[in-house]
Amino acid sequence: MNNICISIILLFSILAFSSNSYGLDTFPVLEGPYFGQKPPGLTPEVFAPNIISTEHHEWGPFFSPDMKEFYFSRRNNQSGKDSYFALKFENNRWHKSEVEHEIGEIAPDGKTMFYTNQYRERTGDGWSELKSIGPTFEGIDIMRLTTSSKGTYVFDDGYRAGKAKIRYSRLINGEREAPKPLSKEINTGTPNVHPFIAPDESYILWDSKRDDGYGGLDMYISFRKEDGTWGAAINFGDKVNTSTSQGGGYVTPDGKYLFFNGPASTGKGDIFWVDAQIIETLRPK
Repeated sequence: MNNICISIILLFSILAFSSNSYGLDTFPVLEGPYFGQKPPGLTPEVFAPNIISTEHHEWGPFFSPDMKEFYFSRRNNQSGKDSYFALKFENNRWHKSEVEHEIGEIAPDGKTMFYTNQYRERTGDGWSELKSIGPTFEGIDIMRLTTSSKGTYVFDDGYRAGKAKIRYSRLINGEREAPKPLSKEINTGTPNVHPFIAPDESYILWDSKRDDGYGGLDMYISFRKEDGTWGAAINFGDKVNTSTSQGGGYVTPDGKYLFFNGPASTGKGDIFWVDAQIIETLRPK
């Protein structure tokens, strides 16, 4: 009887370790940049399959500026529960833990993490409680706020209310200006959501549904022109966009890869990545 019990226990242990995704107690040894994953080319690939991207719905990948922390969110397709995870590079390998609070993009200085119209400050052992980014923003329905090295905020506004515009707010002489909508090059079609501004403010990525799209939300990019205005919206094309929704574009702090979410309409969203040179292929000559 004891031998039978031991055999059953060993069998379940093997099955748990060899399942299609890893829990916190069976997380594999991952070393090197990007968890040792083979880098993609100009065709998007699922990022870290069975490790980060699983049978559940993942979204919102963000690295810290020093590339030693990685955050992402996951929704369990059975229970509907949202969970938030952090991977930290310590002692020459990546360690995974569950975070007790919602996560968002980290500012280029690495000291601030934004979540809707609030932020957290980095502390000695993690992140502070949420704080308001200011009374001007408290009534704004923000899903994603991104910031440049100059401190410019770019964010979506009013998706749940059907407005779905992208706005910006600059830091001028240490003072935060009132939010303003970006130009029609960006705020055409509906909705316009999930922006990402390059640290040097040379381009903006976002999701939109437009007449020239492939179906659902598509990813677009606009490059800043020499006169400071924004160029025409450029669709990322059929290598990135499909008949389902793609979005949440984000370029890693080292500038090497573009991450994004999709497809969402199936109920299972994965995190994808592609060489950031795809952005240069779209830049007007």
